[in-house]
Order: sequence, then structure tokens, then C-alpha cells
Amino acid sequence: MRIPDFIRGNLLLKMTSLNAGVIGFRLIISALIQRLLSEYVGPVGQYKIGQFRSLSSLLMSITSLGTFNGIVKYIAEYKEDEIKLQRLFSSVFVFQIIGVSITSSVLLLFSSEISSYLFSSTEYSYLIKFTAVIVPFIAVQRVFNGVINGLSDYKKYAKIDLISYLVSAVLTVIFLFQYNLDGVLFAIAITPVVQVSVMLFFFYKVLREYIQFKSLKLQAPMAKALLAFTVMSFVSSILLPIVEIDIRSMLDEKLSGRDAGIWTNMTFISQNYMVFSSSIFTLYVIPKFAGIYNSENFKNEVIAIYKTLLPLFAGGMILVFLFRNVIIELIYPGQIEMAPLFKWQLLGDFIRLASLVLVHQFLAKRLVFNFIFTEIMSLALFYGFAYYFTGIYGIEGVVMAHFLRYVVYFFIVSFLVFRYFKKQNRIS
Repeated sequence: MRIPDFIRGNLLLKMTSLNAGVIGFRLIISALIQRLLSEYVGPVGQYKIGQFRSLSSLLMSITSLGTFNGIVKYIAEYKEDEIKLQRLFSSVFVFQIIGVSITSSVLLLFSSEISSYLFSSTEYSYLIKFTAVIVPFIAVQRVFNGVINGLSDYKKYAKIDLISYLVSAVLTVIFLFQYNLDGVLFAIAITPVVQVSVMLFFFYKVLREYIQFKSLKLQAPMAKALLAFTVMSFVSSILLPIVEIDIRSMLDEKLSGRDAGIWTNMTFISQNYMVFSSSIFTLYVIPKFAGIYNSENFKNEVIAIYKTLLPLFAGGMILVFLFRNVIIELIYPGQIEMAPLFKWQLLGDFIRLASLVLVHQFLAKRLVFNFIFTEIMSLALFYGFAYYFTGIYGIEGVVMAHFLRYVVYFFIVSFLVFRYFKKQNRIS
């Protein structure tokens, strides 16, 4: 099939069109799995699945000490410089040893406490201990993923992403039928093993070219550079899952486990279409912004990204909103309380997308203070608004908080990004 000329000449559109097919297929599979989960484990079970997924997201950052975005940035910059690459991966290797050692130890020693925090029961302490064994795979998967994103090899990335997802989906269904909720949680725990295996199968030659495994040393010559990303990752990738876990627990306590599950399901729908943008950010936006040093070129690039992404997302979100009752009936039958949540979630996600394009300038240029300030402000607003509005509007208050948080976030981020360029113009 011939690719239209207007797509062939636009790298972002090529990535977007390829991603659309992959994400579309994933959405269909995801919808089928969510329907099965709704029938077999119900909203309370889905609330527990959400808690464990948040823990998995947390571990992705902790195990690699938040070096993912640093790997993406420096691979994009140093891919032709073997010496600098060796320094980069020796540093990452040290960070991984530290991250894996700390994480595994904490999970093993405090498995009962972590289970109680997540599920209000020590019933799942065995699962936390099992996750401690899987931790090295989580760290390795994160690093390999950073290499692929830094190279902007979007075709191989799409293939790896799709195959990993399909294998994980099959395992989830098998374990669901065999062991119910426990089986699903176990399938989530072993997903990093699946992802690493698929990456090695399809991408081993390229990984070996950029990561000289035999030459890795227990040295960290780029520690200072990577620490900036560790700090930024701590704020965005570690505090966010903690806030989500606390909000689910708050909904369970103030309202019910069913309400916590319904909000979890709403966020899961959101995550499925937002994953479309996250791969674009790491594959295209960070490498692109890393090479832009003046405000005019930055504005032009942002406008080009907005022109490409925002209409596509707006169209998709309008369709999701119009067919929200059909989506609920097909995927989450009986959970009619979810219908009023869509408008706030979709509006918030649209503004979030526009904001995240700008925020990736902080990552591309290592603007640590700006990134930390905006992320902490965003999380604090979400946490505060969620607690306040839930007391007034019930479960709808959480998605209202999501929307309001990103309205404020967008304006603050825009101000800081363009203030950065004004400062650069004065210096030059």
C-alpha cells in the first residue's frame, strides 16, 4: 500500500499513522480483556488491579533510578560516539544495581506492609515477594526501551510494543480463567519478563551495537548528568502512582470499593488512548527538542506538533464521548455511574496532551527546577481538588479535579517554557 505524499514527508505523521494502527489493535484487545475482567472480578477486583498496576509503574522508575528519559536524550545525542555511549551505559549499569538492590530488599522485607497499603489486607504479600524477584527484568526492560526510543526506531518499537502486548494479553486471559483475580495480578507481575524477551528477540543486534555488555564497568562518569533525570523521574513517575493509590484508597473509604473500581476503569480507558501520545513524545519530541536552541524554531516545531496531533486527538475524543454509553455497555456493563465522568476526563486529557508537548522541553534541556516545580504543583492540585470535590460531587469530583489541575498546569508550563527562551536570548 502506497503511503500518501503528505504523510511520507512528515516524520511525526508517519509515526502517528503507524502508531494509530498499533494502538487501534491494542484498544480492541484491551476492550475484550476489560469486558472479561468486568464479568469475572467486578469493579472491586478492577480497583485492586489498578492498585497493582500503579505499583508496577512505580517500580519502573525506581529500579532504574529514573534514568529512562536520560537514556533517550543521550542516545539521541551520542549515537555516533562510542566512547560517550560506553560512559553512559556504565553509569546506567551502576544506577541499575543500586535501584534493583534497594527495590528488591524493600519488597521482600516489607511485603506485608505494602500489601496492606495497596489492598487493605496482607493477603497479597506473596505477590509482592514474587515481584521482588522480577525486579531486575523491570530495570532491564526500562533501559532497553530507552535505547529504542532514543534511536527513534518507531517501526521496530511498534512491532515490539504490539507483540509484547499480545503475549501479555494472552497470559492475562489464561490466568484469569485459571486463577481469577490472583491470576490477573500474577500476569501483570510477569509482564516485564515478556517485554525483555521480545526486545531481545527482535532488537538484540542493535542493543549489542549500542550497549557493549562485556565492557560495562562499575563506574559512573555520567552520574551527575543522569541524577538530574533521577530527580525529575522521582517527581513524575514515583509520586504520581502514589497519589493515584491514595486517591483510590480515599474513594474506597469515603464512597465504596465499587466507586474506586469505576474511577480505575475510567483512568484505564484514558491510559489506553494516551499511550498513543507517550510513545510519540519519547520517539520524536525529546530527540527533536534536544536539538532546538532558539525560540523561533521551538515555536515552529510546537505549532507543527499541535497541527498534527491535536486535531487527531480531538476527533478521537469526540467519538469516545458520543459513544460513551456504548463503550460502557460493551466493556463495563452495569457500571452506568461512569457516564458522567467522560466529559471531565476527556477535556482534562486534551489539555494534558497540549501541556505535555511543552513539558518535554524541560526534559530535553534538563530544566530540573522547572520540571519538578510544575509536576509537584500538578500533583498537589490533583490531590487537593480530588479530596475537596469528592466530598461535594462524589466520584465525579475526581475527574473534575483532573480537568482543573491541567487547566492551571498548561498556563504555568507555557509561561516557564517561554521564559526560558527569553533568558536564552538575553544571554546570547
